[in-house]
Amino acid sequence: MYKYDEYDQTIVDSRVAEFRDQVARRIAGEITEDQFKPLRLMNGLYLQLHAYMLRVAVPYGTLSGKQMRTLGHIARKYDRGYGHFTTRQNIQYNWIKLEEAPDILAELAAVEMHAIQTSGNCIRNISSDQYAGAAADEIEDPRPWAELLRQWSSFHPEFSYLPRKFKIAVIASDEDRAAIQLHDIGLQIRHNDAGELGFRVYVGGGMGRTPMIAPVIRDFLPAADFVSYMEACLRVYNRYGRRDNIYKARIKILVHEIGAAEYARQVEEEWAHVKTLGLDPPPGEFERIAAHFAPPAFETGLSDEIDRSDPDFALWLDSNTHAHKQPGYAIAVISLKPIGGIPGDASAEQIELMADLAERYSFDELRVTHAQNIVLPHVKKADLYALWKALDDAGLGTANLDLISDIIACPGLDYCSLANARSIPIAQKIAKRFENMDRQRDLGELKLKISGCINACGHHHAGHIGILGVDRKGEENYQLLFGGSGAEDASLAKIAGPGFNEDGIVDAVEKAVETYRTLREDGERFVDTYRRVGMQPFKEAIYG
Repeated sequence: MYKYDEYDQTIVDSRVAEFRDQVARRIAGEITEDQFKPLRLMNGLYLQLHAYMLRVAVPYGTLSGKQMRTLGHIARKYDRGYGHFTTRQNIQYNWIKLEEAPDILAELAAVEMHAIQTSGNCIRNISSDQYAGAAADEIEDPRPWAELLRQWSSFHPEFSYLPRKFKIAVIASDEDRAAIQLHDIGLQIRHNDAGELGFRVYVGGGMGRTPMIAPVIRDFLPAADFVSYMEACLRVYNRYGRRDNIYKARIKILVHEIGAAEYARQVEEEWAHVKTLGLDPPPGEFERIAAHFAPPAFETGLSDEIDRSDPDFALWLDSNTHAHKQPGYAIAVISLKPIGGIPGDASAEQIELMADLAERYSFDELRVTHAQNIVLPHVKKADLYALWKALDDAGLGTANLDLISDIIACPGLDYCSLANARSIPIAQKIAKRFENMDRQRDLGELKLKISGCINACGHHHAGHIGILGVDRKGEENYQLLFGGSGAEDASLAKIAGPGFNEDGIVDAVEKAVETYRTLREDGERFVDTYRRVGMQPFKEAIYG
């Protein structure tokens, strides 16, 4: 994984010192909250319903054991003993004291971490495939390219105050595990017909109150032109993006209004100029970055055989492991979705255990997924049983990856000042309703996602089943949506009809699931059946 050089460390340390002075001035009353707000947001510090919330960047979701252990330490010392892993591959702490925020940033800086650009109208944390560098189906590791984007975008003077926040994701396989078509820019590494390496470029996706799937604006971008082309994409947006209306400020609105073809034309025109500025790094710089992502020292000649005699382990093995490119190894997914738990939450003790297990079994490396789980990317198959036992003893061995209880949920009205309704209790009740694992496995892949408001931090638009919390005459109300996907078959979920109260939405989900069971054909997922039969059978079952 990437290691800071002297420039990285100096930048982060300097930001900590600067923010410490800003906090001291705020506490002393020398600056007002209105003056302080943009300063704290530049350091990932939000003021939520009950306390400050700190969002810590985890670039492309990659962590070392030491970094993970520090996150557990911060949860114990500065929060209430837990952290919340997010859909942007970050971690949030929900109970931060303002006077302690600079100390947290200093502890993060000591392990090459920060909270810079986790808020504000700038380029946010670059996300990627959580299986990057390990997956058997990838062309190459996309993380060096994500790191190149991180270095290009950090403190970029022209893009520090964009019309709106900006999100970029990079993958390197045909299976999309990062929802690139629902990003402002999505990048897929691929080869052209001549075998040259480059990118398919999607621009203009997003969720929120106006969800859109990004169109392709360039089918093949040569790798050598990567940075200059990204610069051109952002320049066109920064020039023409709406600044007079926050609801129409995202790049998806610009691309939609002028059309993908016209946006692409303007980018090409801008790019012709940008290419003359020398922004693309020399090959040696990319090679320097890529060297940090060299494969670990895998053992060779390992057996692929696994003892499956323990039936509970066999179920976890089938559900929570993924094919690795190296024989004798597997990718292991740690579920942060125990039945009745809060999706994405982990206690300080669990975070520290995951750090220990990464050091012991996964070459000191972990990943945060956009589905709010944790990955150990390089585990010997011979170690999987011991790993599972340790996870199971700590409440982290739930075998539910991509099942109905593997729910994505935002913090909702329990914490967020923007939310209209709670997400966490809905997720807990649905998981409890479907707690029978045989029933879950019978249903198969079923991605359920919950947002507490239209901002869609819980990705409800991309759920096979989505739930959106709204305010209806002062009461929490939940709309039910069907047919979304954030994968390579990207689609936007549609609202089924009138909303429900807290108990009603759980009943409605169960009716939808049972309708799927009666209508499905062999091998069909919920979303496949919905696409084949349409909304009407589900509406009839739910509304009568």
